[in-house]
Amino acid sequence: QVQLVESGGGLVQAGDSLRLSCAASGRTFRNYVMGWFRQAPGKEREFVAAIAWSGDNTYYADFVKGRFTISRDNTKNTISLQMNSLKPEDTAVYYCAVDSIPLGTPRDALRRGFGSWGQGTQVTVSS
Repeated sequence: QVQLVESGGGLVQAGDSLRLSCAASGRTFRNYVMGWFRQAPGKEREFVAAIAWSGDNTYYADFVKGRFTISRDNTKNTISLQMNSLKPEDTAVYYCAVDSIPLGTPRDALRRGFGSWGQGTQVTVSS
């Protein structure tokens, strides 16, 4: 059974930074694309960033380019999302996700809609 557990959320001010982490268990994730999504109140879940199994291929939503960085540590089955220059509009529940098919690319995983999701961690950015 796949389990993804996010951590690192919190309440910060505009311009601050946060680092989210996602711990994966239940199987080996080093061959799978992993990613981050978010959902703000009253809005649909949206893609934030994804990283290939090798770590050398990343894909970002336009609204986070230059501010957020996704990374992974396959030895620990974890991924992280470093979020800098946070804005009030970044306020959302952030979810970790893993692709359903191994050895894909971030864009492939996004087209497939990923496979498994965590429970999310709240990020609130005050102005």
